[in-house]
Amino acid sequence: MSTETEQLTAAGGRRDRHDLSRLESFVDAMIDLGQTGQIFGEHGIGKTATFFSHLDRAHPGTTLVYVPAANLTPDDLLINAPVRDPRSGELVLRQLVMSQLKPGTPFVLLIDDSLQAGDTIQSQLMQIACDWTLGEHDLRALGCVGVFLTDNESLSETSVRRGDLALLDRMVTMRITANDTSWRRHLAAKYRPWDLNPVFAVWASLSPALRELLSPRTLDHVLANAKEGFPLRWGLPLIDGERLRLAEPGPDGGPGQNRTAEILDRVAEALGVPNPATVPDPVRQVVRAALRNRWTVLLQGPPGCGKTQLVRETVRAGLGREPLYFSLPVTNVEDLCAPIPSSDGTLDNLLAANFTGPEPKAIVWDEYNRPKDKAAFAKLMEITQEWSLAGRRIENLRAQIAVQNPPYHLGRKLLVARNNIAQATRFTASLTVDPADIPANEWLLARYGADAETVLEWWKHDIDDDGRAWITKRTLERLIKLHRKGLPLEMATVYLGDGEYAPVPLTALVDRFKGRPVTGLRELARDADRWEARLRRAAEHTDEGGDDSDVVHQILANAELSQLKKHRAVVARMVALLPAKLRATYLVGASADQQRFWTDVFTGLARRRPSGPL
Repeated sequence: MSTETEQLTAAGGRRDRHDLSRLESFVDAMIDLGQTGQIFGEHGIGKTATFFSHLDRAHPGTTLVYVPAANLTPDDLLINAPVRDPRSGELVLRQLVMSQLKPGTPFVLLIDDSLQAGDTIQSQLMQIACDWTLGEHDLRALGCVGVFLTDNESLSETSVRRGDLALLDRMVTMRITANDTSWRRHLAAKYRPWDLNPVFAVWASLSPALRELLSPRTLDHVLANAKEGFPLRWGLPLIDGERLRLAEPGPDGGPGQNRTAEILDRVAEALGVPNPATVPDPVRQVVRAALRNRWTVLLQGPPGCGKTQLVRETVRAGLGREPLYFSLPVTNVEDLCAPIPSSDGTLDNLLAANFTGPEPKAIVWDEYNRPKDKAAFAKLMEITQEWSLAGRRIENLRAQIAVQNPPYHLGRKLLVARNNIAQATRFTASLTVDPADIPANEWLLARYGADAETVLEWWKHDIDDDGRAWITKRTLERLIKLHRKGLPLEMATVYLGDGEYAPVPLTALVDRFKGRPVTGLRELARDADRWEARLRRAAEHTDEGGDDSDVVHQILANAELSQLKKHRAVVARMVALLPAKLRATYLVGASADQQRFWTDVFTGLARRRPSGPL
């Protein structure tokens, strides 16, 4: 196939050959010559995206058949299957090739991350690369006009390198950097009307090591989070549970000074947007953004804090239907798809019924870093990376949310898998979730009433931070259930073995259940007149308040929104007598609903007292 001197642009104009990136020119040349092209470049610089955009623009009528080799299982490309011979009518064995290799039009075959494939698949890929054949099938006869392999040479992402000269002598090889793709043009078009030239200048000013860490793909994610008003660091991936640090190598080879905050602040300044430390209600906000923008997001947090339940509720509210839910420790390949022979002599794949149909879909991948086996995770990776399954686009897939635990929690190693940077950078937003980010307390209050109030008051006031880390929201629910059955509360805590339970004293909780005098919002409301008098006395002595002011402030600050609404009149009476500096803290870091509540309360105070500070 010949290549025109000028190419059509995506907008309908024409581009001179000199405007093409180095990679685009290489693609055109290999198609013209009928040679296999081998391309090495760092992850996230736009290698795959260049093929999709350039072939669509420069070679109309030519299909790109994209094969993510890292996600292949041995039977995906070729399989021996019994079929009925049309001449004899007998069952015979035939080699069936994957249906994508018979698109019915001229096609270019792109084998991505070929070095990450298993040994069996490596042999199949090398036959394709060397001879443009697969088994008994001639790819040229099927319409193939180009074969390309793209890889990253880093041994942190690939475990092998090609060393067989008989193979290497069959390919034309090119090494590229980010400057050899058209990622700047694509980002500029994606984020209009922002002028990204100042951002590109910040990126270009970094050292090569930092530019490799802040790859174009990762920069894309940083920009996406900035557009939503999220912390820009959410665009940096989580690698083995830790946030990627933008740091140059030190003299000893280890990471040097961490420049993450500085660089991200410079990007935010170049865009003219803030770079907040956090946002209220972060889990719900990022899930809603994922549904709006077709994102894949990763949420990492300690076990038992309510991550998955909140994600499913938020997706259900935003999508109007249940998400597709998969728990990876029990997910098999056959739960996603299964290969079958088709009537046209190709190997097709049946997709699980949930993936078909035109209705909107969102997928929740629970226990994401605990896959049952490599084959299942390989299929999952195709969905998370390419939004396709067995080469078929999943219709109307709106968002994917992966939920996982960190590698370590409370000083103990959890049985989770490792990842590499190429896998980690597939998520537009990656959040580390704190239990405080999950509004599970409201759910407990709604479900268990007064018993939940008692347990939550104990959890907030009677144990320290280490104790609260051991007592998850899941554990709190068990404590309530065991209390209602009259069973020993210790059995609800985590059992560590050899008769040892989580090191959290439960005496104060037992006392609370038995009716020991305590002070929470419920008790404060029962004795509102006495507490109001104590606050008035404190206010008469100093504008800073006293011990009683601090107690009431702590009660109000720790109360859940449903509790504040239930005792709204008492809350208004108390807050009116607190120092202004304490009242101001109720709006800091609060969710939108909490801010509305406190704004209404403060507005009511202003109407009753038109002069004086609030």
